[in-house]
Amino acid sequence: MSGSLWLKPPATQTPLPAIPRPRREGSAGRATTPPADRPAGAPPPGGHPTGGGTPTGGASIGEAPTGGARTGGALTATEEALTGGPLADDPLDELTARLGGLVAVAVHPDEIAAVLESDGMTDDHIRLTYGRADSFALAEDLYARVERRHPAPEAPPGGAWHSGLADCLLRGLVFALPGLAYVLAAPLLAGEQGRFGLPGGTVPLLAGAVTGWVWNQSLAHRAYTWLGLGDRPAAARALLLGAPAGALAGTVVALAAAAPGETPAALFAAGQSVYLAAATVLLVLGRERALLCALAPLAGAVPAFRWDLPDLLRAGLLLTALGASVVFAALVLRPGARRGAAGRGGPPRATSLPYGLFGLGSGLLVLHAGIGDSLVSGAGAVIALTLSMGPAEWLLHRFRGGSLTRLRTLATARQFRRAVTGTLVLCLGGYLGVLVTLTAAVTLAWPGAPWPTPPRLVTLLLIGTVLWLGLLLQAFGAVLSAAAVCLSAAAAQTLEPAAGPVAAGGAAAVLAVLTGVLLVRPTAHRV
Repeated sequence: MSGSLWLKPPATQTPLPAIPRPRREGSAGRATTPPADRPAGAPPPGGHPTGGGTPTGGASIGEAPTGGARTGGALTATEEALTGGPLADDPLDELTARLGGLVAVAVHPDEIAAVLESDGMTDDHIRLTYGRADSFALAEDLYARVERRHPAPEAPPGGAWHSGLADCLLRGLVFALPGLAYVLAAPLLAGEQGRFGLPGGTVPLLAGAVTGWVWNQSLAHRAYTWLGLGDRPAAARALLLGAPAGALAGTVVALAAAAPGETPAALFAAGQSVYLAAATVLLVLGRERALLCALAPLAGAVPAFRWDLPDLLRAGLLLTALGASVVFAALVLRPGARRGAAGRGGPPRATSLPYGLFGLGSGLLVLHAGIGDSLVSGAGAVIALTLSMGPAEWLLHRFRGGSLTRLRTLATARQFRRAVTGTLVLCLGGYLGVLVTLTAAVTLAWPGAPWPTPPRLVTLLLIGTVLWLGLLLQAFGAVLSAAAVCLSAAAAQTLEPAAGPVAAGGAAAVLAVLTGVLLVRPTAHRV
């Protein structure tokens, strides 16, 4: 077969006689009149007819028109017919104005290219309309034309890291109030000289307390994990099972550590273990005020500093506070008991063990701080450290909040490192200032308490540094490092009590280095 394969003669008119351009606003409805220098019905310059027929010229797409100069900026009839109105000066200017807000907040041209492609803008359309090779070239041009105007990020909503000072001070108060129980129980526990050069009954008390710290720190972490998953009934169930077990473990250890003649101290240690379990339940579930009400009877220990109270009154105040704590904890756990068994296994229990080890290390450090030149001076240091835990918690919140603010407002990693380091120094310095103030206040309030010597004060501040930096690392997930350092320092002080300042100073230096390395990175503060 020979001849043309066209079924009909092809059209001689170019399908796209001109590059389509957007019209200017307000151009609709204008009359299409030929220029003054061309008669009506005459073909326009460039060879394209205004109506049917054969073109008189052969200009292709993109060629400049030949002849037929415009007068007064008037448009040709072909342009009027194709666009329906006057053309924009530059199609890219019009696109820039239309997408200016989106382009200004883009951080890379690829974001703009994705928007162009999602709107259905093909490469052919881009080449014909804007004279760019593809969407990426057009996006780069738009990105270069528009100045960056990134909006300021909104502040995050309040959460676990936005606690008020009053709440933290309340927690510090309920941490310290149980110390009054020892004042009430002191005459009841009096006995012969105990082991290791300590007063009688000290060993079972310490054994039960340390066991409770380890168990309840691990239990609190597991319950907080459930709360973080949004399952409060599961957290209550974990506490319902774990709190009695912790009380039983502390009681058994205290009774096992008691020597002949230390039975009253062992019984007091058993009550101490029960209280630690109940307090853990109330603190984890946010019932600090209920715990404060339960501890109110211990205020009866204040007169005991100057007057000798009857033994029956002392025992009654202790049992009232303990019973109220247990009752409040049981009331809080009732919803968890009604729900029955949990529907899912939850986080692995092994993940809570490092938190218990950190509780062991920090607790031993506090005990060593309490073994001073005299029991009175040591008790003052322990009370000051315990009371300082409330402000310490608030300063942890302040550090976290300040870091998140810097993360939103600063542009470079170097600026962020400098700002976070400054915030860290300010918060740690603020905590040490609070610790010194509380130490002075306790010394003034305690009858006959001597002022701490400079070496004792330095050791106390070093232990406070270890505790605060350890809590900070624990809050950011580096609990293994904090636990290892605290346990090492506590072991060194246990083996060689005279090495207390050196051990505390070394632990503080190691934790300071770890904090400086881990927490100055922006990725450590992601939420």
